[in-house]
Amino acid sequence: QVQLVESGGGSVQAGGSLRLSCVASGRAFNNYAMGWFRQAPGKGREYVAVVTGSGGSTNYAGSVKGRFTISRDNAKNTVYLQMNSLKPEDTAVYYCARSKLLILSPRESDYNYWGQGTQVTVSS
Repeated sequence: QVQLVESGGGSVQAGGSLRLSCVASGRAFNNYAMGWFRQAPGKGREYVAVVTGSGGSTNYAGSVKGRFTISRDNAKNTVYLQMNSLKPEDTAVYYCARSKLLILSPRESDYNYWGQGTQVTVSS
């Protein structure tokens, strides 16, 4: 059984930074792409970023490109999301998820394991 546990959320002022971490249990962590999604109050969950199993390729939503960086450490079964230049509209619960696929995908339906989420609040 795969479990994903996020940490690193919190409250920051606009322009600040946070780094989220997601530790995965289970085997063969490096066989799967890992993604980050977020859900703002009153809105649906949206794609943020994804990294391939090797960490060699990444993809970002347009709203975070140039500000957020996804990375992974396969020796630690951990995926990270470095968030810089945060804006109030980045306020959301952030979820990490394990993809069913090796390739990059922004579709929720391509992810079959999800963490419980960590709250990020950005004040103006």
